[in-house]
Amino acid sequence: MSVGSVPRSVLFVCRHNAIRSPIAAALARLHAPSIYIRSAGVEYGEADPFAVAVMAEMDLDISKRVPRTLVELADTSFDLIVTLAPEAHHHVLDLARTQSFDVEYWPTLDPSGTDGSREQILESYRACRNALDGVIRERFAS
Repeated sequence: MSVGSVPRSVLFVCRHNAIRSPIAAALARLHAPSIYIRSAGVEYGEADPFAVAVMAEMDLDISKRVPRTLVELADTSFDLIVTLAPEAHHHVLDLARTQSFDVEYWPTLDPSGTDGSREQILESYRACRNALDGVIRERFAS
């Protein structure tokens, strides 16, 4: 696959598959419906209610999805793996030594560490969602 070309399948990977990668996967499904999209984490995580809330604002329902690890996914036959966290990037680069797929690193801040009121926390999650939305629109526009 050449750089910048639109892949047939994409896996988004972050640390816990609770915020960044499920948000990215939902947005990619919205903007690039012809691409096979999945998400996973390098460690076990639990669903994040703030991620669910900010995606619901866009009429995207991720409330029923269950976070999964790369091991649970048991599938790395993707054209492209997009990593969204440093620990995910290092882990995927190790996989890339023995398997054939392209890797792109999109550094994305983890909003889960935000303190403050509910609205301040939601603003942090919205910023994450909006940043991913912009990159996804640009990268996967056909």
